[in-house]
Amino acid sequence: MGWAGGITVFFITWWLVIFMVLPWGVQAIDAEDVEKGQADSAPKKPMLVRKLVITTVITGFLWGIAYLVIDSGMISFRE
Repeated sequence: MGWAGGITVFFITWWLVIFMVLPWGVQAIDAEDVEKGQADSAPKKPMLVRKLVITTVITGFLWGIAYLVIDSGMISFRE
């Protein structure tokens, strides 16, 4: 896998994983804490930095597996 293919696989995998990680640990804000213009379903503490780090770690692991599978020749996109 070349560097462009590796970056592409990492980028696409990262976006898939971030959408899976975003709902983790979300607690809706209490009804009495809702301010004007705020959604009732807004999270209390979204913990976005933690979720970005977790996403990057999971993606790195998955990318490593994909790299090993593609580089070993088990899956080939060429004839």
